[in-house]
Amino acid sequence: MNMHESAALTGPDVNRRDFIRHSSTATLLATLATGAVSGGKADAADPAPAVKKATAPVSIGVIGCGSWGRDTIKTLAELVNAKVLGVSDHYEAFLRRGKESAPKAEAYKDYRKLLENKDIKAVVVATPTHQHGEIVKAALAAGKHVYCEAPLSNTVAEAQDIVRAARDHVGVVFQPGLQNRSDPQRHFLLQFLRSGAAGRLFKARSQWHKKDSWRRSSPNPDREQELNWRLKSDVSIGLAGEISIQHFDNASWYLKADPIAIQGYGSTQLWTDGREIPDTIQLVVEYPGKILFSHEVSLGTSFDNDHEIYYGGDSAVMVRKNKAWMFREADAPLLGWEVYARKDAFFGELGIALVANATKLAAQGDKPVEDAPYSSTPLYYGLEAFLHNVHTVSDGVQDFTDNFDASDKKALKEYVDSLSKAMMPAATLMEGYRATVLAIKANEAVLKNQRILIDKSLLEVS
Repeated sequence: MNMHESAALTGPDVNRRDFIRHSSTATLLATLATGAVSGGKADAADPAPAVKKATAPVSIGVIGCGSWGRDTIKTLAELVNAKVLGVSDHYEAFLRRGKESAPKAEAYKDYRKLLENKDIKAVVVATPTHQHGEIVKAALAAGKHVYCEAPLSNTVAEAQDIVRAARDHVGVVFQPGLQNRSDPQRHFLLQFLRSGAAGRLFKARSQWHKKDSWRRSSPNPDREQELNWRLKSDVSIGLAGEISIQHFDNASWYLKADPIAIQGYGSTQLWTDGREIPDTIQLVVEYPGKILFSHEVSLGTSFDNDHEIYYGGDSAVMVRKNKAWMFREADAPLLGWEVYARKDAFFGELGIALVANATKLAAQGDKPVEDAPYSSTPLYYGLEAFLHNVHTVSDGVQDFTDNFDASDKKALKEYVDSLSKAMMPAATLMEGYRATVLAIKANEAVLKNQRILIDKSLLEVS
């Protein structure tokens, strides 16, 4: 994804506005969900979710059995195309708990032993961020497909090394853990915003609140130090890295641009326990066209949880987990379909529910629909896409090997690239890299309380 000019954020033309105005809820939402507005084609760079097809299970291993690793193992258990053969963690208690979630898997204290298992075709790397680089490069060298949690690394240099390693291993799937890129509800909202139904987007904001010290205890002092890596500035990129990265990626995706500068502020307000990472941060991210994205994270409060709002000239769109609402301006032109849509009250404001695959009948229901049609977690969708794409690429590589010269890496890459239409939407290698760079620079801005320019060259890897 290259830098996009601010002109890409302009509103719809008259024909599109006329289309929206005369569409029913069912027609509009179904059409937007497939990207079939104004010409019937979705954005080639942002495809609608592919049709799911049953595939043979992919044998997979999970490296890192902390809380997120265990969530990953449990989520894989819900996917029919996953077969967890191995779990790994050097900490015995975590390894034991990981094994409980995958009783048929073999347990490995050393991840390198897991990588030696030829039956395991893919791995999920769910270790602390600063350990990703070594493990990812070893997994790629072992020929494993890799799903790496975001951020890719805690340093730009190592993130670049990961990009180069992934590029070198043609025919191996590498997917960063930016799960929203695979969420069908997110793709629906993307097409909705791109249709211009909210008008020209000119600002955005988001937040994440959860009262949690982030400090973990252990009877073993050395283990306690290890558990609290997120509080140490030499290995952690703080709230910006562990939380904000998903918000940065969402904003860049929806605004169709890369940031040009980040202003950061941070302080420790509640958890004054000697930590080196602030417990509260605020960021202003600048996009081309003087579009500002304001973002804040706090470990000091759980009030108002987490959400995003994208502001257009005609409407604002609020996203909360797998649900979204549109709030129309008084002077916004009547679109027509909103008359039938379900409406929910928010502190005196009336939000028009935006639900993928909604029908006119469901939209007019007397009671709010508590669960959107796409109600699984983003992690579920991210792993589902990974497994599907691993199967697709593996079959493609086998077909190529059976019919052509397998040593011709250029031809193999072209062949693998040709499989894109059969792939499910997922974060790309470079999207993961750019989000990682932004998280690292945002953390730098927070620690220095400065405005930091984002050099275009930093967002590319040669």
